[in-house]
Amino acid sequence: QAQLVESGGGLVQAGGSLRLSCAASEFTFSNYHMGWFRQALGKERDFVAAVTGSGLTTNYADSVRGRFAISRDNAKNTLYLQMNSLKPEDTAIYYCARRRVRDWFRLFDVNGYDYWGQGTQVTVSS
Repeated sequence: QAQLVESGGGLVQAGGSLRLSCAASEFTFSNYHMGWFRQALGKERDFVAAVTGSGLTTNYADSVRGRFAISRDNAKNTLYLQMNSLKPEDTAIYYCARRRVRDWFRLFDVNGYDYWGQGTQVTVSS
Protein backbone atom coordinates (compact mmCIF):
# COMPACT_ATOMS: atom_id res chain seq x y z
CA GLN A 1 0.00 0.00 0.00
CA ALA A 2 1.34 3.40 -0.97
CA GLN A 3 2.60 5.62 1.81
CA LEU A 4 3.16 9.36 1.88
CA VAL A 5 4.77 11.22 4.77
CA GLU A 6 4.96 15.02 4.85
CA SER A 7 7.46 17.08 6.80
CA GLY A 8 8.80 20.62 6.97
CA GLY A 9 5.83 22.51 8.35
CA GLY A 10 6.10 25.00 11.18
CA LEU A 11 5.55 28.56 12.36
CA VAL A 12 6.88 31.39 10.21
CA GLN A 13 6.35 35.13 10.02
CA ALA A 14 4.59 36.73 7.08
CA GLY A 15 7.00 37.18 4.20
CA GLY A 16 9.03 34.17 5.21
CA SER A 17 9.65 30.84 3.50
CA LEU A 18 9.20 27.16 4.18
CA ARG A 19 9.98 24.02 2.20
CA LEU A 20 7.70 21.05 2.59
CA SER A 21 8.76 17.51 1.72
CA CYS A 22 6.71 14.41 1.04
CA ALA A 23 8.47 11.06 1.19
CA ALA A 24 6.80 8.39 -0.92
CA SER A 25 7.15 4.63 -0.60
CA GLU A 26 5.59 1.31 -1.64
CA PHE A 27 4.89 2.38 -5.22
CA THR A 28 6.79 3.46 -8.34
CA PHE A 29 6.92 7.16 -7.62
CA SER A 30 7.89 8.36 -11.11
CA ASN A 31 4.81 6.72 -12.63
CA TYR A 32 2.40 9.05 -10.87
CA HIS A 33 1.45 12.68 -11.04
CA MET A 34 1.48 14.20 -7.55
CA GLY A 35 -0.24 17.10 -5.87
CA TRP A 36 -0.30 19.35 -2.82
CA PHE A 37 -3.51 20.40 -1.13
CA ARG A 38 -4.22 22.44 1.98
CA GLN A 39 -7.04 22.67 4.46
CA ALA A 40 -7.57 25.62 6.75
CA LEU A 41 -9.55 25.23 9.96
CA GLY A 42 -13.24 24.91 9.18
CA LYS A 43 -12.75 24.96 5.42
CA GLU A 44 -12.63 22.47 2.58
CA ARG A 45 -9.45 20.92 1.28
CA ASP A 46 -8.15 23.09 -1.56
CA PHE A 47 -5.79 22.40 -4.43
CA VAL A 48 -2.39 24.09 -4.22
CA ALA A 49 -0.18 22.60 -6.94
CA ALA A 50 0.45 19.51 -9.04
CA VAL A 51 3.36 18.07 -10.99
CA THR A 52 3.55 15.37 -13.64
CA GLY A 53 5.43 12.14 -13.07
CA SER A 54 8.39 13.41 -15.07
CA GLY A 55 8.45 16.68 -13.19
CA LEU A 56 8.35 18.67 -16.42
CA THR A 57 4.85 20.11 -16.13
CA THR A 58 3.33 21.91 -13.18
CA ASN A 59 0.07 23.63 -12.32
CA TYR A 60 -0.81 26.03 -9.50
CA ALA A 61 -3.81 27.53 -7.82
CA ASP A 62 -4.12 31.23 -8.58
CA SER A 63 -3.66 32.07 -4.92
CA VAL A 64 -0.11 30.67 -4.81
CA ARG A 65 1.15 31.08 -8.38
CA GLY A 66 4.40 33.05 -8.38
CA ARG A 67 5.05 32.38 -4.68
CA PHE A 68 5.07 28.58 -4.42
CA ALA A 69 7.01 26.03 -6.47
CA ILE A 70 6.30 22.32 -6.68
CA SER A 71 9.08 19.92 -7.66
CA ARG A 72 10.09 16.31 -7.28
CA ASP A 73 13.18 14.17 -7.10
CA ASN A 74 12.28 10.78 -8.54
CA ALA A 75 15.61 9.29 -7.53
CA LYS A 76 14.76 10.09 -3.91
CA ASN A 77 11.02 9.36 -4.17
CA THR A 78 10.34 12.78 -2.74
CA LEU A 79 7.92 15.58 -3.57
CA TYR A 80 8.61 19.19 -2.54
CA LEU A 81 6.73 22.43 -2.11
CA GLN A 82 8.84 25.57 -1.79
CA MET A 83 6.73 28.33 -0.28
CA ASN A 84 7.95 31.92 -0.43
CA SER A 85 6.40 35.26 0.51
CA LEU A 86 4.07 33.49 2.90
CA LYS A 87 0.90 35.22 4.03
CA PRO A 88 -1.32 34.60 7.08
CA GLU A 89 -3.98 33.23 4.72
CA ASP A 90 -1.58 30.41 3.78
CA THR A 91 -2.05 28.99 7.27
CA ALA A 92 -3.39 25.44 6.92
CA ILE A 93 -2.57 21.78 7.12
CA TYR A 94 -0.74 20.83 3.93
CA TYR A 95 -1.21 17.39 2.38
CA CYS A 96 0.58 15.63 -0.45
CA ALA A 97 -1.42 13.23 -2.58
CA ARG A 98 -0.92 10.69 -5.34
CA ARG A 99 -3.01 11.28 -8.42
CA ARG A 100 -5.19 8.26 -9.10
CA VAL A 101 -5.71 8.93 -12.78
CA ARG A 102 -3.15 9.55 -15.53
CA ASP A 103 -4.88 12.56 -17.04
CA TRP A 104 -4.12 16.23 -16.40
CA PHE A 105 -7.68 17.50 -15.99
CA ARG A 106 -9.59 18.76 -12.96
CA LEU A 107 -6.42 18.78 -10.87
CA PHE A 108 -8.34 20.60 -8.13
CA ASP A 109 -10.72 17.65 -7.63
CA VAL A 110 -9.77 15.64 -4.52
CA ASN A 111 -11.48 12.59 -6.05
CA GLY A 112 -8.69 12.39 -8.60
CA TYR A 113 -6.21 11.40 -5.86
CA ASP A 114 -6.13 8.05 -4.11
CA TYR A 115 -3.45 8.23 -1.41
CA TRP A 116 -2.85 11.05 1.04
CA GLY A 117 -0.27 11.85 3.65
CA GLN A 118 -1.14 12.69 7.24
CA GLY A 119 -0.51 16.40 6.70
CA THR A 120 1.88 18.97 8.11
CA GLN A 121 0.80 22.19 9.81
CA VAL A 122 1.93 25.52 8.39
CA THR A 123 1.20 28.61 10.46
CA VAL A 124 2.01 32.10 9.19
CA SER A 125 1.90 34.89 11.75
CA SER A 126 1.22 38.50 10.83
